[in-house]
Amino acid sequence: MDREDIFDGVTDVRDDLIQGAKEAPAKKKRWAKRRWMGAVAAVLAVAVLGGVLLRPGGGMTALAIAQAEYPEMAPYPDEGKFWPPGGDRDEEGFHAAYDAWREDVVAQRRDLGDVTPLQEFFAKSSWTFLTGKPGENRVYSPLNVYMALSMTAQLTDGESRGQILELLGSETMDALRQQANDLWNANYRDDGALTSVLASSLWLNEDVKFNQNTMDTLAKDFYASSYRGEMGSKALNDALQNWLNEQTGGLLKEQAGNIELDSETIMALATTVYFKAKWRSEFNEERTEKAVFHGPAGDVETDFMHQSDEQNYYWGGKFAAVSQGFEEGGAMWFLLPDEGVSPEELLSDGEAMDFLFTADKEEWEEQKFLIVNKAVPKFDVSSQFDLGEGLRELGVTDVFDPEKSDFSPMTAGGAGGIVLSRADHAARVVIDEEGCTAAAFTVMAYAGAAKPPDEEVDFVLDRPFLFCITGISGLPLFVGVVNSPAGN
Repeated sequence: MDREDIFDGVTDVRDDLIQGAKEAPAKKKRWAKRRWMGAVAAVLAVAVLGGVLLRPGGGMTALAIAQAEYPEMAPYPDEGKFWPPGGDRDEEGFHAAYDAWREDVVAQRRDLGDVTPLQEFFAKSSWTFLTGKPGENRVYSPLNVYMALSMTAQLTDGESRGQILELLGSETMDALRQQANDLWNANYRDDGALTSVLASSLWLNEDVKFNQNTMDTLAKDFYASSYRGEMGSKALNDALQNWLNEQTGGLLKEQAGNIELDSETIMALATTVYFKAKWRSEFNEERTEKAVFHGPAGDVETDFMHQSDEQNYYWGGKFAAVSQGFEEGGAMWFLLPDEGVSPEELLSDGEAMDFLFTADKEEWEEQKFLIVNKAVPKFDVSSQFDLGEGLRELGVTDVFDPEKSDFSPMTAGGAGGIVLSRADHAARVVIDEEGCTAAAFTVMAYAGAAKPPDEEVDFVLDRPFLFCITGISGLPLFVGVVNSPAGN
């Protein structure tokens, strides 16, 4: 099923499962024809509580008890429909369609206010989850984990909630709900020109009575749909895996196939991020050439993409940085460490992290507008790791302790002993001349460079480097370390 069919299929899920169907029928959706994507970033977050599995959202469960309503957006106008070859040009029709699309784009914008707490969480958690494995490729989605933790805070109370609020930089649950809602909307576009969607769902054990008010709040403020079904059944597991594959464009099919709910599961919460866009300026395939990448495991020959254009070039005490923009907003940033400096050292360098997580790069002092000759390796990198130890290091401990965890807002019956038993995160990023494809999921189980020359500089990523994919809000969707373009 194509990614654009996902949201149409959500409302069909309940009936399909009741009928024992394994897949929801595909529905056609009006989409403007666009050429490939500049970036596809998909993230799923899954959490399992004690017997509770929290997983990224989707609509393939037996009975919907609360459903999120996504904003409707006018599609980006397909110029071919208004200016057909050899036909009359419908200028008035095109401009009317374009104005309707643009109006919805503007209406979707949000003022995020002071994003300092967000940047601090992104930087702190990125350092925690990306370091400690020198020589390996590593990919992490800070925005996805932020949303998963925000929803977990809504499901908890007492010190369990307080520790999450402190980590995310919010004083109250009301403030966190508003921040998460603003973040969701600030990153939402689904109009044919750009796909940028944060999706969430809860999968509930049909034998447990859940607090309907909590489910309604999650649907309203976090755009999370809730469903009930028979935990441990093949129908539910198949539906969940199908949904995960749809939400991540099939990029993590093997990992999604390993995710199952057993009969003891109380609830599963899932959050996903999917970003699909076109490079503002594609790399010319004719300029792609073989060259050597000097990785920690040795030299390897790989395809390097080349592009020369005028843009801002940034540098700091230990790095140089440039970006590759996406057509409708956001960019992929590349940070190249100085010779002799590893990516892990940059992750521990305050100046480099300030640059990486500062949304407004225009304020950066060390920058210059000149011709940048980029040589970027095509790469396919992925990683999978446990978030549990890192979350404890970041101060979130009570949700792991059955004597201290408090998930009372979640169930109407006050089920006790619910804990976060595991928290896995997997991600994959692939780039080529046309763009970037990235996916990730989190499974939480509850049971430098010198100043450049005056006019032109070569920026050659032929040794380990950092990258960051920012969305239309300017905040990071993915951060990663590339030690080997061909993967681990």
